[in-house]
Amino acid sequence: MSAPTFNDATDEEQYLDLRTYLKSLGAAISEENSEDGFHVDLQQVISVCDVVLKEANETDAECTLNSIVSLLIIVPPNESEGLVHTFCDKLSKAPNPKMAAVCLKVLQNLFAGIGEHSPFCYDIYYSLVRVAGQTDSINMIFKDLNKLKSWLIEMKTSTDKTQKLLRLLHEVLLECKQSELAAKVMIELLGTYTEDNASQARDDAHKCIVTSLGDPNTFLLDHLLALKPVRFLEGELIHDLLTIFVSEKLSSYLSFYSTNKDFVNSLGLSHEQNLQKMRLLTFMQMAETQKEIPFTLLESELQLKAEEIEPFIIDVLRTKLVRAKMDELQQRVLVSSTMHRTFSKPQWQQLREILTRWQRNLSQVQSQMQTVIRAPYENVANVQA
Repeated sequence: MSAPTFNDATDEEQYLDLRTYLKSLGAAISEENSEDGFHVDLQQVISVCDVVLKEANETDAECTLNSIVSLLIIVPPNESEGLVHTFCDKLSKAPNPKMAAVCLKVLQNLFAGIGEHSPFCYDIYYSLVRVAGQTDSINMIFKDLNKLKSWLIEMKTSTDKTQKLLRLLHEVLLECKQSELAAKVMIELLGTYTEDNASQARDDAHKCIVTSLGDPNTFLLDHLLALKPVRFLEGELIHDLLTIFVSEKLSSYLSFYSTNKDFVNSLGLSHEQNLQKMRLLTFMQMAETQKEIPFTLLESELQLKAEEIEPFIIDVLRTKLVRAKMDELQQRVLVSSTMHRTFSKPQWQQLREILTRWQRNLSQVQSQMQTVIRAPYENVANVQA
């Protein structure tokens, strides 16, 4: 049996057709509308609508679920909260990726039909994120963290709900291999905690640190230390490990690992990847104060063999964190500039000095240009005189 299209049916006819179709698929529902009215009829239909995700093909399932959407959006807001919640819950549990793709489209239709300012749009969006994780389609519903923050503020979303959504987003982004955006979402999540409840964010803070350390494209980590939930972890091994990646050298990591090997492995972090990142961070720190670095010094500091130095430098340059060139003849690296691993008061003072010097040089250039411009006119005046 094919799913009805419901294009020209009245509400009552649509209910009856839905009931008949769902019952034909094995749903435990009467084929007749109840005597309790519109709301109860729709509630009964929604309670068994997930049968189409198991027994129908994708086209029929989408048609049937969109029919329910067309009925949901005409239910008065004071009667639709439970209906929307149940419908979203059913669609967020699709049995396979193909049906999850169907559910994603249907939920998008429901979100558009109810409107992003509806009191129930949060539940719909939360379900959209869950389903997007099943279909690797998070880019379809989330791209801009600032827009999401503005929307949540506009909707006066509670802190608990905001944290719940950000936590889910972080998990889904990681599943979809978007570690950089996942890290931004997690930092935003940790920023929602205060001094009073920072202890409640222990698991989130721990997860944030592990995610950042394990991301091969994340190197600058000092901003994490300023987050209240992360500060709450001071004195624990995870905080000690983060501190090493923020400001210490490879030797410190190796010492930590030799003492806490089981702990590092329990985090799911790759020791070899940690070594690579710490070598790069150590090189950055050396480049802050040394514009010429001999290969022999790199061998000892980074614990690399002579033949590994050049490939390592090439990897460093690919990150664009350091600008440098190799002098193979003199066996050295010539550093042009480097990103700072930490940016605190000394770095701000250095930046101030650079800008002040730049301003002073511009003033001198301007003064010299004015002298050059005035010279011809002064010469003409002298001749005429």
